[in-house]
Amino acid sequence: MNQRRVVITGMGGICALGGTADAIWASMKEGRDGCRPLEFDTRDLKIGVGCGIIDYPEHDGIDKRQGLTMSGISRMSVIAAREAMDQAGLTPGEFDPHRSGAVVGVGIFGTDAIDQSYVDVFLEKKKRTNIFTVPRVMPSGPSGHVSIALGLQGPVFGVTSACASGNHAFISAVDQIRLGRADVMLAGGAELSLVYGPLKAWESLRVLARAVCRPFSADRDGLVLGDGATVMVLESYEHARARGANMLAEIIGLGLSADASDIVNPTVEGPAAAMRNCLADAKISADQVGYINAHGTATQANDQNETAAIRQVFGSAADKVSVSSTKSMHGHCLGASSAIELIACINAVREGVIPPTINYTTPDPQCDLDVTPNVARDRKIDIAISNAFAFGGTNAVIAVGRV
Repeated sequence: MNQRRVVITGMGGICALGGTADAIWASMKEGRDGCRPLEFDTRDLKIGVGCGIIDYPEHDGIDKRQGLTMSGISRMSVIAAREAMDQAGLTPGEFDPHRSGAVVGVGIFGTDAIDQSYVDVFLEKKKRTNIFTVPRVMPSGPSGHVSIALGLQGPVFGVTSACASGNHAFISAVDQIRLGRADVMLAGGAELSLVYGPLKAWESLRVLARAVCRPFSADRDGLVLGDGATVMVLESYEHARARGANMLAEIIGLGLSADASDIVNPTVEGPAAAMRNCLADAKISADQVGYINAHGTATQANDQNETAAIRQVFGSAADKVSVSSTKSMHGHCLGASSAIELIACINAVREGVIPPTINYTTPDPQCDLDVTPNVARDRKIDIAISNAFAFGGTNAVIAVGRV
């Protein structure tokens, strides 16, 4: 049986690099640093920087009644989903809502809502929280709200696998199309991590950078958290062709694996297995890949292990492939990171530009790949892969290519 091909026809996004997918890509090419001082009461936090949202629309177009039940991650997801649908040229009446769905991944949940409930109860001594705290907190809230906002009545659910949630959402959506359960799926990731409670928890892990994010650089000192969301329109090739859609890229390979080792410490073998599985699913060899958007968190363990995993899988081709971590620009947006990073992969293939790893100062012998330091590079790319390796040892890799 022939497997249904899956293409991407629309992208939408919002993060520290801009309020649209196009703005995010433009900032990536420029090597723009989205890290800036936090603009809220940080109380006793030791960390004062993050990659916060810019260009949030003054009027987000969200129905007031629906908005009362939404967390920040749901709002961002709907904004990104609407942009993606607009680019895809899909409007109500032009697609079958019963064969259209949504999957949005989140690393945590509606952190703004739960944080506010703690303020209400413990600081302001209120008798109850906001009546809509539960729907605001739900990890599945973004998928549900995208469905409501756009009238999607097919497969709709949320996924959560820490920092691999975005890629797992894309993979889950591809599966729905490949299995014939849907023709159109909106998929992506969203996260609101620059909230006091989550920041305090991450601070305790001692993995946050003091000032900037420096993936693969010998002087790296940790990750910088960020907020954001990206949602894309995925369609079966036949559905997109039948309506004359502009196909941006094709998802040609999916790779999944688990470390089955440690809840927070990454292995080399797990990420390597996910990359191998992705190449096998795409039926391509490692030397056909021109660009790897690395997980690249700027922690000591991740960057060294990811380098070793890439070398293990790519062999001699590891010295030829272009690598970069765009987290150096938009920060680690947890469940949204790999969704934002797919914008980089798709556009690298479309435009022949490798976005840089910024803030790179000192080579690390343990991270001896071509990490595209500081400045974007022109290079013809036919295939790009996006790596996402998460706490829990859950790994998800996606390959995209020209249609």
